Amino acid sequence: MKIYIKNMVCNRCNIVVKSELEKIGLHAVSVQLGEVELLEDLKNDEKEILSKRLHALGFELLEDKIRITIERIKNLIVNLVHHKDIELKTNLSYYLSEQLGQDYNVLSNLFSEVEGKTIEHYFITQKIEKVKELIMYNEFTLSEIAIQLNYTDVAHLSNQFKKITGVTPTHFKQLKENNRLQIDCL
Repeated sequence: MKIYIKNMVCNRCNIVVKSELEKIGLHAVSVQLGEVELLEDLKNDEKEILSKRLHALGFELLEDKIRITIERIKNLIVNLVHHKDIELKTNLSYYLSEQLGQDYNVLSNLFSEVEGKTIEHYFITQKIEKVKELIMYNEFTLSEIAIQLNYTDVAHLSNQFKKITGVTPTHFKQLKENNRLQIDCL
């Protein structure tokens, strides 16, 4: 049985969710961002307990198909940008459509309707947050960051960064307080 969980954004989330499942006697076959496959079916009382435990940790058990689809889109994008589990060898629309087995126009309209922004805007916002993270670590030049995040060049990265944040990457680097957002808040 598959269950879907909102706000799983990193490997630690996977570990926490797996631990919570084990605490209530459920056995996970696999735990990935936003998606858990259980060995057995979830009984109503187990679902209620799990839902409460997850909620206390900032997660949410999803049951509505639309919300599940939105969360799956977000998790695929988070994986692409932040975890580099896969490299995008095609355009985002084709990738999402292929992964979710649905027409991109349907996914795009659904996402925009529910989230109030486009998939592309969400993707760009995630990339900018990754740029902020990499700038803060101070391990890479802007050119290296641009290459890592598949920007055509530093100018493209800088223009997009300024459009989203209001400051250039160089100015951001000089700020004492870097205003990074949590992934699940985007």
